[in-house]
Amino acid sequence: MNKETTTENIWQKSKLLVKGVMILVLVLVLLVPTVFIANLIEEREARQEEAVKEVSAKWAGRQNLAGPVLVLPYMSTTQGDSAGKKQAQRQEAYFLPDELTVDATINPQERSRGIFKVILYDVQNKLSGRFDSLPLQKLQLDTASILWKEAYVQFSLSDPKGLNEELRLKWNNQELVFGAAAPGTGGESRLVAPLRLSGPADVQRVQFSGQVHLNGAQSLYLTPVGRSTTFKVNSTWPHPSFDGAILPQQSSIANNGFTASWKSLGHNRSFPQQWLHTRFRTAINDPSTEIYRLPDTTGETVYQLGKDAFGVQLFVPVNGYQKTMRSIKYAVLCILLTFCAFFLVETANNRSVHPFQYALIGVALVLFYLLLLSFSEYIGFNWAYIIAATATAALIGWFVRGLLASGRLAFILSMILVLLYTYVFTILQLQDYALILGSVGLFITLAVIMKYARKFQW
Repeated sequence: MNKETTTENIWQKSKLLVKGVMILVLVLVLLVPTVFIANLIEEREARQEEAVKEVSAKWAGRQNLAGPVLVLPYMSTTQGDSAGKKQAQRQEAYFLPDELTVDATINPQERSRGIFKVILYDVQNKLSGRFDSLPLQKLQLDTASILWKEAYVQFSLSDPKGLNEELRLKWNNQELVFGAAAPGTGGESRLVAPLRLSGPADVQRVQFSGQVHLNGAQSLYLTPVGRSTTFKVNSTWPHPSFDGAILPQQSSIANNGFTASWKSLGHNRSFPQQWLHTRFRTAINDPSTEIYRLPDTTGETVYQLGKDAFGVQLFVPVNGYQKTMRSIKYAVLCILLTFCAFFLVETANNRSVHPFQYALIGVALVLFYLLLLSFSEYIGFNWAYIIAATATAALIGWFVRGLLASGRLAFILSMILVLLYTYVFTILQLQDYALILGSVGLFITLAVIMKYARKFQW
């Protein structure tokens, strides 16, 4: 009799150990579908970006305005062949304005492609500024070598489709009309207007003003070409994100829109006020690029003006792909803690639950993330999380009630799930404090498990 009792006790202890190992294996197996869901999140996010590109291609893309830049062609002599014969070569000198002020009014438009929303806009840029005396002597530029009649003013922008009307600029007493030119070295669209100057007196103390009416999508940037650049933006869109080389000095965000103001000085940027024997690349399609001076094959320097651009992005706040991706990283924690609680409840109440029933609960926990992804595309992440968490906790509670024939145990496990999902949701919302909240939460969870585990005779 004692031998049979001993054998039964050994079997019971071995049974708990075997079940514990099976549960750990099941947790690892359930991580496989979470990987597929993570890939699905990336696919949906890529589809959203594709939808934005499709709509932008028919309207206009991100815009970055750079200009005006005064360009003075000149002739320079270089050493020619071995016989010492000199050759004349056409070069260009670039001069930036001493003061530039741009006042932009953005009128947003919300379009849809399927279930995805795209923010388009049209913007009125009122600009004004001045050129003081050009430092020709500082550049050791001989006025006699300058081709004054070939001088021109240049603007650059990201997407020429966005230009709503002919660009005109009042230049002292004359009106300049800009036309398309060959793309710049960075692939950006260039608009140029000939000046046909007669001499250096025509470029002393120049005042300019005008308007640039553009269509665009998602973001608007300005490259600070002025020695002193002021950029003011206002819009009725309530969800801006200020971006670029510097943040605005002043900004105000309300439900009816936002205003922002930037101030940039010459020493705040990485390119000079004037240069020659060089080319420049505005790189305005990627203002976040970290490369701003590239050696050319000819030994010249290519200035990346776009590195110093700043502006605003208009974003849709219901985009929950990033938070959904972050939440799925906690899948192993949610599954493991749920199984651990279920195992302790089962053992404490002398109930026997088959591993297949554990698997069903695990599938419900995995489907939570699929529900979260699906609903977040329509109603936003927060409400989607609440609905998915409530549905999952209710489903598992209903299943456990029938499985263990106990409403009390089902309620306890449902509340554990609710607390667990609330804990993860709090971590997702408080990103800056996620580490400390996660560490403290895991420590408290371990303490609770240790408290109840010590009562069992393993």
